[in-house]
Amino acid sequence: MKKLTQSARDAFAVTDVGRRHFLRTTIGGGVAAFGLPFAGSALAARAVAVSRVEAGRHEGFTRYVFTVSSLVDFDTLLLDNPARAVVDLHATRLVGASLPATPDSPVVKGLRVGVRNGHDLRLVFDLKKHTRPQIIILPPVDGGAYRLVVDLPHGGGEPTVIAERPDLPRQESALQSHSRGFRDLVVAIDPGHGGKDPGAIGRLGTREKDIVLNIGLQLRDLIAAAPGLTPVMTREDDRFIPLRQRTEIARRHQADLFISVHADAFRLSSAKGASVYCLSQGGASSEAARWLAAKENSADFVGGASLAEHDADVASVLMDLAQTKTLESSLDFADRVLRRIDRVAQLHKPTVQQAGFAVLKSPDIPSILVESAFISNPQEEQRLRTSRYQRQIAESIFEGVNNYYTAHAPQGTRYAML
Repeated sequence: MKKLTQSARDAFAVTDVGRRHFLRTTIGGGVAAFGLPFAGSALAARAVAVSRVEAGRHEGFTRYVFTVSSLVDFDTLLLDNPARAVVDLHATRLVGASLPATPDSPVVKGLRVGVRNGHDLRLVFDLKKHTRPQIIILPPVDGGAYRLVVDLPHGGGEPTVIAERPDLPRQESALQSHSRGFRDLVVAIDPGHGGKDPGAIGRLGTREKDIVLNIGLQLRDLIAAAPGLTPVMTREDDRFIPLRQRTEIARRHQADLFISVHADAFRLSSAKGASVYCLSQGGASSEAARWLAAKENSADFVGGASLAEHDADVASVLMDLAQTKTLESSLDFADRVLRRIDRVAQLHKPTVQQAGFAVLKSPDIPSILVESAFISNPQEEQRLRTSRYQRQIAESIFEGVNNYYTAHAPQGTRYAML
């Protein structure tokens, strides 16, 4: 994922690869079913409505402006043979809007629209030559509506923002101020062991604490380069951090996800494969009791109101609801990471495992533990020692983070708007 400047993040600009999807050459089955009705009455009631579409040629770029009823999530991609720029507007439909005539543009042949997945509005810009669309969402001004602006540069590079009306630059300035209210998602990265605790040690003398720190630092750099995400490390060097303190670091930084990285070991050297764990139900139950008994913890519960404000029965119900949701989120996230690790490594188990690891016991932060391979297996120890495999594991976890937030980015976060 390309690293954007802060100004680009604040303007919610998206390049040709989009923020999530990396399809470049083909469109999946069923996506070109133009003219299909919007599926599902309940979904239609919640859909973003496009009520007006305008187009015009400007100096250096062709601009399309879509008037939308609310903020809209979207993905973009470029396609070849023939050249097209595609924008998918999630849970969106046309309501009484007609498509404008194609401007006299050196890059755009025309615009087609259709329904994708029964509920997304697909915009297909047929191109005369490749260009990188730049997309900006303008907030309402003076009682107006949101507008999604798609600029297609004539030279294929960054467009110069020139408006037909003088109010557009003012609205873009308002957008930059508005966007600063959106927060980054915080991902806590926990390289296991460290300092006086070396973790497992392979036959070649490979120490778990060194391998997982390397993976963690690479994952940190990937997340730091991603728009809308901020990494937090429980340790960035060879130091010992108690288990409880690791989760406290995540909570202090108000982490949205917690990822602990390890390298497995077993008495039999034949054991092999990577695994992904989240907390077991039994571990969650014991942790709930500990939280409810600790005044200092119940008073700063991140997942909702202070538990200390409620009697024991109500607090217990609140804790149970919070933990149920957190465990569901942890399992979902863990499965997405496991599916990506499966592309680069053999799995020890084909499904997400659950256990009572202490670092996974935050009742309000979705948490997973990744066992990158068996350091006790001679062949896997060799792989763990290579920078290539360490990078593959870091990239797989990062892709799992992106995939999880594609489906679950909270409202009010910058990632949800990119």
